[in-house]
Amino acid sequence: MASSSIFARKSVADAEREVSHAGGLKRSLGKWHLTALGVGATIGAGIFATTGTAIVGDSARPGAGPAIVFSFLLTAVACGFAALCYAEFAAMVPIAGSAYTYAYTSIGEFVAWIIGWDLIVEYAVGNIGVAIGWSGHFKELMTHFGVTIPAWLATDYRSAHDAFVALGAGTNDATTQFLASAWSNAPHIGSVPVIFNLPAFAVVAVLTVVLVIGIKESANSNNVMVLLKIGIIIFFLCVGAFLIRPENYNNPATGGFSPNGFKGISAAAAIIFFSYIGFDAVSTAAEEAKNPARDMPFGIIVSLVVCTVLYILLSIVMTGIAPWQQLGTPEPMITALQYAQGPAGLLNFSRFIIALGAVAAMGSVLLVFQLGQPRIFFSMSRDGLLPKAFAKVHPKYRTPYVGTILTGLFVATFAAFANIAEVVDLTNIGTLFAFVLVSAGVIFLRRTEPDRPRPFRVPGVPYTPIISIVACFYLMYQLPAITWIRFGIWLAVGLVFYFLYGFKHSVLRTGKAR
Repeated sequence: MASSSIFARKSVADAEREVSHAGGLKRSLGKWHLTALGVGATIGAGIFATTGTAIVGDSARPGAGPAIVFSFLLTAVACGFAALCYAEFAAMVPIAGSAYTYAYTSIGEFVAWIIGWDLIVEYAVGNIGVAIGWSGHFKELMTHFGVTIPAWLATDYRSAHDAFVALGAGTNDATTQFLASAWSNAPHIGSVPVIFNLPAFAVVAVLTVVLVIGIKESANSNNVMVLLKIGIIIFFLCVGAFLIRPENYNNPATGGFSPNGFKGISAAAAIIFFSYIGFDAVSTAAEEAKNPARDMPFGIIVSLVVCTVLYILLSIVMTGIAPWQQLGTPEPMITALQYAQGPAGLLNFSRFIIALGAVAAMGSVLLVFQLGQPRIFFSMSRDGLLPKAFAKVHPKYRTPYVGTILTGLFVATFAAFANIAEVVDLTNIGTLFAFVLVSAGVIFLRRTEPDRPRPFRVPGVPYTPIISIVACFYLMYQLPAITWIRFGIWLAVGLVFYFLYGFKHSVLRTGKAR
């Protein structure tokens, strides 16, 4: 039925009928597959790369110090309330598209477009940062096998240039020397140095092929990587437990347990939110769950609980085995082992194991996020808001292969040239904004369709979703002003695209089915 309003709302029943008529995706995932997808997406670049900055801080915000454990708890609480809202929608609307589909069935098309566009920031842009982080740990791992990847093939143009300038100004640490060598040793095309991140590009390309082949094969590959990285995290906890020095937790000379008070804890919570952005990726596979009413809430909530427990234990061990002010590097767990006091052979072996674990961890994150983004495009295309090529399903593998390939090209290309610092904060604010809209959607749909069957119900509505909204806005408030500006520009570009294309081709508004 056609509607002229940009706030036209698709009913849940209509969404289900469209799937049955158009032919949905293959349902092949059980509750443990979904849980592994959530853990695989959540434990990755955040805990392995951004935790160091959260502990130490940077020029724009104070660090939490050993009190980082409370930052993880603060973020986990915010994510926990949002997870309950996601679980209600995922069980009630078992259709590909995640928060985009939820917004369409609760608030309306215009908000659905905004959140669909916003989710590109979470999945595609976020995966650029994950690929860059994966490349750094892969380069570290290769050194243990005697293989050195040239700097000009393992970094980006901006990092190399900034390091070259810093080296000339007198900064002479090992990281600066390595990055600066990319600028001085790179081949040139004319006067332009050829600098790009080859491992980041290559890993995305390989995973794109895996995802085109099939969702079940992809999920099984993810299960292997999840088991591997959990085992390696447990290894770090076991080794680190014997290396903890209590004085590292409360040293008056370095500000004590919480050197910057609650301000530092809050600022760190906004940074390490990047460690939690994966659990909602479970909801993008709702149309491929065998029993979504039962398995989707299980996968979302259990994956969040597992990751929170591991994060808290890691933060306790990490800040206990080394002085917290030394951990502000892209590889904080490896750095902690460098400053730990213990047998040299054990510490070197442990560094190798952690490097291996980071490669596996970030690899599984890449896989799950590359899985999620095409399925959001798939749903938006099926609704007419994107070109219909994005809704094409491979005749043999039954996967949204066009969107998968285009997403892979986008992520791989930008991962080869982008700077990781430019994408993490943008990913965080985009994800938090999505959480806000999903939480609001639960309240709205409870009022507009109170009798709709809900296999899983959020307790305490409307108070639980309101707490989620307030907590997410609080974390967004902790992000730098430049992040808000970039996010505003991104949304503005999305609105232009909507009114030039989506507004004219919307299935709901025009009444013309794809």
